[in-house]
Amino acid sequence: GSSTGGTRALETILTQLPANIPGTVVVQHMPPVFTKSFAERLNSICQVNVKEAEDGDHIQPGTVLIAPGNYHMLVVKNGARYYTKIKQGPPVHHQRPSVDVLFNSVAQYVGINAMGVILTGMGADGAKGLLKMKEQGSYTIGKDEATSVVYGMPREAFKLGAITDQLPLNRIPEGIINHMKQKVLEPHL
Repeated sequence: GSSTGGTRALETILTQLPANIPGTVVVQHMPPVFTKSFAERLNSICQVNVKEAEDGDHIQPGTVLIAPGNYHMLVVKNGARYYTKIKQGPPVHHQRPSVDVLFNSVAQYVGINAMGVILTGMGADGAKGLLKMKEQGSYTIGKDEATSVVYGMPREAFKLGAITDQLPLNRIPEGIINHMKQKVLEPHL
């Protein structure tokens, strides 16, 4: 989840992740139309497939789904598969899409099998949802103050105790990859 300064942070992170990463969902506070072109640009420079999410998209390895502007994105589960749910609804923290809406759904349906990352931005969107994820056993990363364009969202998450590891931007891809490797070597029983 990210806002002000998040487009560059997401580019830095996603271009360093391998093509076989677990299915990834992203809320970047951005107006309609821009999310599609942002996803297309990322898709042209990343090893993973990046696209603007549509309702019912299967969340699968090697794919990053960006929430469309002016719509909330949730993760839902059907059997053993995870899908996106794209919907309207009132803004949360003055935002649609909202990071809290996404993180709350991930906490509910994915829990210990998820990882949450909160990057840069004003306000508190994502802090409470990230805490719910952590309480359900998710590993969580918050971007540190020194490398944040705006340290609002990660600061609020840190203050709530929602962050497992606080990392500078250049170490977040490594943190994600190391946690993925650990989950493969030591799966939760």
